[in-house]
Amino acid sequence: MRWTLIVLLVVAVFAIPDASPCLAHGKRSADISRGPDVVDTDDADISHTDPDTSETASSSAISDISATDISDIAAAGSSSDVGLAIFDLQTGQVVSQQGDKPFYSASLSKLLVAVDALRQQPSDEDRDLVRRALSASDDNAMDVLWTRFDGMGAIGRVAAEAGLTGTHAPDDPSQWGEVVITANDMVRLYDHILASPERDEVVAMLSSATATAADGFDQAFGLLGVTGAYAKQGWMYYLPSDVYLHSAGVVDDRYAVAVLTTSPTGNWTTARESINAVTTAALAKLRATTGPTRP
Repeated sequence: MRWTLIVLLVVAVFAIPDASPCLAHGKRSADISRGPDVVDTDDADISHTDPDTSETASSSAISDISATDISDIAAAGSSSDVGLAIFDLQTGQVVSQQGDKPFYSASLSKLLVAVDALRQQPSDEDRDLVRRALSASDDNAMDVLWTRFDGMGAIGRVAAEAGLTGTHAPDDPSQWGEVVITANDMVRLYDHILASPERDEVVAMLSSATATAADGFDQAFGLLGVTGAYAKQGWMYYLPSDVYLHSAGVVDDRYAVAVLTTSPTGNWTTARESINAVTTAALAKLRATTGPTRP
Protein backbone atom coordinates (compact mmCIF):
# COMPACT_ATOMS: atom_id res chain seq x y z
CA MET A 1 0.00 0.00 0.00
CA ARG A 2 1.43 3.43 -0.88
CA TRP A 3 2.43 5.72 1.99
CA THR A 4 0.25 8.56 0.67
CA LEU A 5 -2.82 6.35 0.84
CA ILE A 6 -2.00 5.28 4.41
CA VAL A 7 -1.75 8.92 5.45
CA LEU A 8 -5.10 9.73 3.87
CA LEU A 9 -6.77 6.81 5.69
CA VAL A 10 -5.33 7.83 9.04
CA VAL A 11 -6.50 11.40 8.56
CA ALA A 12 -9.98 10.22 7.60
CA VAL A 13 -10.35 8.04 10.69
CA PHE A 14 -9.27 10.68 13.16
CA ALA A 15 -11.57 13.24 11.55
CA ILE A 16 -14.63 11.12 12.33
CA PRO A 17 -16.36 11.52 15.71
CA ASP A 18 -16.82 8.49 17.95
CA ALA A 19 -14.84 6.22 15.64
CA SER A 20 -14.32 2.62 16.66
CA PRO A 21 -10.77 1.27 17.03
CA CYS A 22 -11.78 -1.10 14.23
CA LEU A 23 -11.72 0.82 10.94
CA ALA A 24 -13.35 -1.96 9.02
CA HIS A 25 -14.24 -5.23 10.73
CA GLY A 26 -13.01 -7.76 8.18
CA LYS A 27 -11.71 -5.13 5.77
CA ARG A 28 -8.09 -5.26 4.69
CA SER A 29 -7.59 -3.42 1.38
CA ALA A 30 -7.28 0.29 0.64
CA ASP A 31 -10.45 0.24 -1.45
CA ILE A 32 -12.88 1.04 1.37
CA SER A 33 -14.77 3.93 -0.16
CA ARG A 34 -17.53 2.07 -2.00
CA GLY A 35 -20.64 0.38 -0.64
CA PRO A 36 -22.66 -2.58 -1.95
CA ASP A 37 -24.67 -2.21 -5.11
CA VAL A 38 -28.32 -1.67 -4.22
CA VAL A 39 -30.91 -3.36 -6.40
CA ASP A 40 -34.66 -2.87 -6.50
CA THR A 41 -36.54 -5.54 -4.52
CA ASP A 42 -40.17 -6.54 -4.25
CA ASP A 43 -40.36 -5.58 -0.58
CA ALA A 44 -38.35 -2.36 -0.81
CA ASP A 45 -41.36 -0.42 0.49
CA ILE A 46 -43.42 -2.89 2.44
CA SER A 47 -45.41 -0.11 4.07
CA HIS A 48 -47.44 -0.06 0.86
CA THR A 49 -47.76 -3.83 0.44
CA ASP A 50 -48.56 -6.90 2.49
CA PRO A 51 -45.66 -8.34 4.51
CA ASP A 52 -43.77 -11.27 3.00
CA THR A 53 -45.28 -14.57 4.10
CA SER A 54 -45.01 -18.20 3.14
CA GLU A 55 -48.04 -20.23 2.13
CA THR A 56 -48.30 -21.53 5.69
CA ALA A 57 -51.26 -19.88 7.39
CA SER A 58 -51.01 -21.29 10.90
CA SER A 59 -51.85 -18.88 13.66
CA SER A 60 -48.75 -17.34 15.20
CA ALA A 61 -47.28 -14.06 16.32
CA ILE A 62 -46.06 -13.59 12.75
CA SER A 63 -49.61 -13.58 11.43
CA ASP A 64 -50.42 -10.77 13.84
CA ILE A 65 -47.71 -8.51 12.47
CA SER A 66 -49.14 -6.26 9.76
CA ALA A 67 -47.33 -4.37 7.01
CA THR A 68 -47.73 -1.23 9.09
CA ASP A 69 -46.30 -2.97 12.16
CA ILE A 70 -43.16 -4.18 10.41
CA SER A 71 -42.66 -0.79 8.77
CA ASP A 72 -42.98 0.95 12.13
CA ILE A 73 -40.52 -1.47 13.72
CA ALA A 74 -37.91 -0.78 11.04
CA ALA A 75 -38.58 2.96 11.30
CA ALA A 76 -37.42 2.81 14.92
CA GLY A 77 -33.93 2.71 13.41
CA SER A 78 -34.26 6.43 12.70
CA SER A 79 -31.37 7.58 10.49
CA SER A 80 -30.08 4.05 9.81
CA ASP A 81 -30.97 2.12 6.68
CA VAL A 82 -32.59 -1.07 8.00
CA GLY A 83 -33.10 -4.53 6.57
CA LEU A 84 -35.34 -6.56 8.88
CA ALA A 85 -36.69 -10.10 8.69
CA ILE A 86 -38.51 -12.32 11.19
CA PHE A 87 -38.98 -16.01 10.42
CA ASP A 88 -41.30 -18.29 12.39
CA LEU A 89 -39.35 -21.53 12.70
CA GLN A 90 -42.51 -23.50 13.46
CA THR A 91 -44.74 -22.32 10.64
CA GLY A 92 -42.25 -21.12 8.03
CA GLN A 93 -43.89 -17.70 7.85
CA VAL A 94 -41.74 -14.62 7.23
CA VAL A 95 -42.31 -10.90 7.56
CA SER A 96 -39.75 -8.41 6.39
CA GLN A 97 -38.96 -4.79 5.65
CA GLN A 98 -36.34 -4.37 2.94
CA GLY A 99 -35.73 -8.06 3.48
CA ASP A 100 -34.09 -8.50 0.08
CA LYS A 101 -31.96 -5.35 0.26
CA PRO A 102 -28.24 -6.23 -0.09
CA PHE A 103 -25.85 -5.32 2.71
CA TYR A 104 -22.18 -6.03 3.22
CA SER A 105 -22.00 -8.81 5.78
CA ALA A 106 -19.17 -7.61 8.01
CA SER A 107 -18.73 -10.58 10.40
CA LEU A 108 -21.99 -12.33 9.57
CA SER A 109 -20.03 -14.04 6.79
CA LYS A 110 -18.29 -16.00 9.57
CA LEU A 111 -21.51 -17.93 10.13
CA LEU A 112 -21.63 -19.15 6.53
CA VAL A 113 -17.96 -20.15 6.48
CA ALA A 114 -18.32 -21.87 9.87
CA VAL A 115 -21.17 -24.06 8.61
CA ASP A 116 -19.15 -25.10 5.57
CA ALA A 117 -15.98 -25.76 7.58
CA LEU A 118 -17.78 -27.96 10.10
CA ARG A 119 -18.91 -30.20 7.24
CA GLN A 120 -15.36 -30.88 6.07
CA GLN A 121 -14.12 -33.10 8.90
CA PRO A 122 -12.23 -30.29 10.63
CA SER A 123 -9.42 -30.97 13.06
CA ASP A 124 -9.62 -29.93 16.70
CA GLU A 125 -7.58 -26.86 15.78
CA ASP A 126 -10.04 -26.00 13.03
CA ARG A 127 -12.99 -26.39 15.37
CA ASP A 128 -11.32 -24.02 17.79
CA LEU A 129 -10.93 -21.49 14.98
CA VAL A 130 -14.64 -21.81 14.21
CA ARG A 131 -15.49 -21.37 17.88
CA ARG A 132 -13.36 -18.23 18.12
CA ALA A 133 -14.85 -16.82 14.92
CA LEU A 134 -18.41 -17.30 16.15
CA SER A 135 -18.14 -16.52 19.85
CA ALA A 136 -15.53 -13.75 20.02
CA SER A 137 -15.90 -12.76 16.35
CA ASP A 138 -12.16 -13.26 16.00
CA ASP A 139 -10.94 -11.81 12.69
CA ASN A 140 -7.63 -13.65 12.84
CA ALA A 141 -9.45 -16.96 13.17
CA MET A 142 -11.68 -16.03 10.25
CA ASP A 143 -8.69 -15.11 8.11
CA VAL A 144 -7.34 -18.64 8.57
CA LEU A 145 -10.72 -20.29 7.95
CA TRP A 146 -11.32 -18.18 4.84
CA THR A 147 -8.07 -19.38 3.30
CA ARG A 148 -8.03 -22.95 4.63
CA PHE A 149 -11.64 -23.79 3.75
CA ASP A 150 -12.05 -21.91 0.46
CA GLY A 151 -14.14 -19.04 1.77
CA MET A 152 -15.16 -17.84 -1.69
CA GLY A 153 -16.47 -21.30 -2.55
CA ALA A 154 -17.97 -21.79 0.91
CA ILE A 155 -20.30 -18.81 0.49
CA GLY A 156 -21.67 -20.22 -2.74
CA ARG A 157 -22.01 -23.76 -1.40
CA VAL A 158 -23.93 -22.76 1.72
CA ALA A 159 -26.08 -20.28 -0.20
CA ALA A 160 -27.07 -23.01 -2.66
CA GLU A 161 -27.80 -25.57 0.07
CA ALA A 162 -29.88 -23.16 2.13
CA GLY A 163 -31.72 -21.58 -0.81
CA LEU A 164 -30.27 -18.11 -0.22
CA THR A 165 -31.12 -15.97 -3.22
CA GLY A 166 -29.41 -12.68 -2.35
CA THR A 167 -26.16 -13.94 -0.83
CA HIS A 168 -22.93 -14.09 -2.81
CA ALA A 169 -19.18 -13.99 -2.39
CA PRO A 170 -17.33 -10.64 -2.48
CA ASP A 171 -15.92 -9.16 -5.67
CA ASP A 172 -12.53 -9.00 -3.96
CA PRO A 173 -11.56 -12.51 -2.74
CA SER A 174 -9.51 -11.03 0.12
CA GLN A 175 -12.45 -9.14 1.63
CA TRP A 176 -14.72 -11.52 3.54
CA GLY A 177 -16.43 -8.55 5.17
CA GLU A 178 -17.82 -7.69 1.75
CA VAL A 179 -19.81 -10.88 1.32
CA VAL A 180 -23.25 -9.65 0.24
CA ILE A 181 -26.21 -10.79 2.35
CA THR A 182 -29.86 -9.92 2.94
CA ALA A 183 -32.04 -10.05 6.04
CA ASN A 184 -34.33 -12.63 4.41
CA ASP A 185 -31.35 -14.83 3.63
CA MET A 186 -29.98 -14.61 7.16
CA VAL A 187 -33.18 -15.94 8.74
CA ARG A 188 -33.36 -18.68 6.10
CA LEU A 189 -29.77 -19.57 6.96
CA TYR A 190 -30.73 -20.11 10.60
CA ASP A 191 -33.64 -22.29 9.55
CA HIS A 192 -31.18 -24.34 7.49
CA ILE A 193 -28.63 -24.59 10.31
CA LEU A 194 -31.21 -25.70 12.87
CA ALA A 195 -32.20 -28.61 10.61
CA SER A 196 -28.59 -29.65 9.96
CA PRO A 197 -26.14 -32.02 11.71
CA GLU A 198 -24.12 -28.93 12.69
CA ARG A 199 -27.00 -27.51 14.72
CA ASP A 200 -25.83 -28.30 18.26
CA GLU A 201 -22.25 -27.24 17.66
CA VAL A 202 -23.15 -23.94 16.01
CA VAL A 203 -25.78 -23.09 18.63
CA ALA A 204 -23.34 -23.84 21.45
CA MET A 205 -20.68 -21.61 19.91
CA LEU A 206 -23.10 -18.73 19.34
CA SER A 207 -24.51 -19.14 22.84
CA SER A 208 -21.02 -18.70 24.29
CA ALA A 209 -20.51 -15.31 22.63
CA THR A 210 -18.28 -13.08 24.70
CA ALA A 211 -19.40 -9.63 25.85
CA THR A 212 -16.24 -8.17 24.34
CA ALA A 213 -15.03 -9.32 20.93
CA ALA A 214 -11.47 -10.35 20.18
CA ASP A 215 -10.75 -6.87 18.78
CA GLY A 216 -12.13 -5.16 21.90
CA PHE A 217 -15.48 -4.19 20.37
CA ASP A 218 -18.53 -4.29 22.67
CA GLN A 219 -20.81 -7.00 21.25
CA ALA A 220 -23.75 -6.15 23.53
CA PHE A 221 -26.13 -4.74 20.96
CA GLY A 222 -29.11 -6.01 19.03
CA LEU A 223 -30.01 -9.57 19.98
CA LEU A 224 -26.87 -10.40 21.94
CA GLY A 225 -27.63 -10.35 25.64
CA VAL A 226 -31.40 -10.60 25.15
CA THR A 227 -32.92 -13.28 27.40
CA GLY A 228 -33.72 -16.40 25.39
CA ALA A 229 -31.63 -15.39 22.36
CA TYR A 230 -28.33 -16.30 20.71
CA ALA A 231 -26.89 -14.42 17.76
CA LYS A 232 -23.98 -13.56 15.50
CA GLN A 233 -22.96 -9.91 15.46
CA GLY A 234 -21.32 -7.88 12.72
CA TRP A 235 -19.75 -4.42 12.58
CA MET A 236 -17.68 -2.52 10.06
CA TYR A 237 -16.65 1.07 9.38
CA TYR A 238 -16.68 1.96 5.70
CA LEU A 239 -15.31 5.22 4.35
CA PRO A 240 -16.42 7.90 4.02
CA SER A 241 -18.88 7.56 6.92
CA ASP A 242 -20.94 4.34 6.83
CA VAL A 243 -21.21 2.34 10.03
CA TYR A 244 -22.49 -1.22 9.61
CA LEU A 245 -24.04 -2.92 12.63
CA HIS A 246 -25.81 -6.27 12.21
CA SER A 247 -27.40 -8.75 14.59
CA ALA A 248 -28.89 -12.05 13.43
CA GLY A 249 -29.98 -14.92 15.61
CA VAL A 250 -32.74 -16.98 17.20
CA VAL A 251 -35.18 -15.84 19.89
CA ASP A 252 -37.08 -18.16 22.25
CA ASP A 253 -36.22 -21.17 20.02
CA ARG A 254 -39.11 -19.98 17.85
CA TYR A 255 -38.08 -17.01 15.71
CA ALA A 256 -35.05 -16.32 13.55
CA VAL A 257 -34.52 -12.57 13.48
CA ALA A 258 -32.12 -10.54 11.35
CA VAL A 259 -31.56 -6.82 11.82
CA LEU A 260 -29.09 -5.37 9.31
CA THR A 261 -28.26 -1.67 9.55
CA THR A 262 -26.10 0.93 7.88
CA SER A 263 -25.78 4.34 9.49
CA PRO A 264 -24.40 7.23 7.39
CA THR A 265 -23.52 9.23 10.51
CA GLY A 266 -20.06 7.81 11.13
CA ASN A 267 -21.06 7.58 14.78
CA TRP A 268 -21.01 4.23 16.58
CA THR A 269 -23.21 5.41 19.43
CA THR A 270 -25.94 6.56 17.05
CA ALA A 271 -25.70 3.33 15.06
CA ARG A 272 -25.91 1.25 18.23
CA GLU A 273 -28.97 3.16 19.44
CA SER A 274 -30.65 2.56 16.08
CA ILE A 275 -30.16 -1.21 15.96
CA ASN A 276 -31.15 -1.53 19.62
CA ALA A 277 -34.35 0.41 18.97
CA VAL A 278 -35.31 -1.82 16.05
CA THR A 279 -34.54 -5.00 17.99
CA THR A 280 -36.47 -3.84 21.04
CA ALA A 281 -39.50 -2.94 18.93
CA ALA A 282 -39.43 -6.27 17.11
CA LEU A 283 -39.17 -8.36 20.27
CA ALA A 284 -41.85 -6.32 22.03
CA LYS A 285 -44.26 -7.07 19.20
CA LEU A 286 -43.38 -10.77 19.09
CA ARG A 287 -43.58 -11.29 22.82
CA ALA A 288 -46.78 -9.30 23.19
CA THR A 289 -48.51 -11.88 21.01
CA THR A 290 -46.81 -15.04 22.30
CA GLY A 291 -46.56 -14.20 25.99
CA PRO A 292 -43.48 -13.77 28.21
CA THR A 293 -40.34 -15.70 27.40
CA ARG A 294 -38.92 -18.44 29.57
CA PRO A 295 -36.59 -17.26 32.35
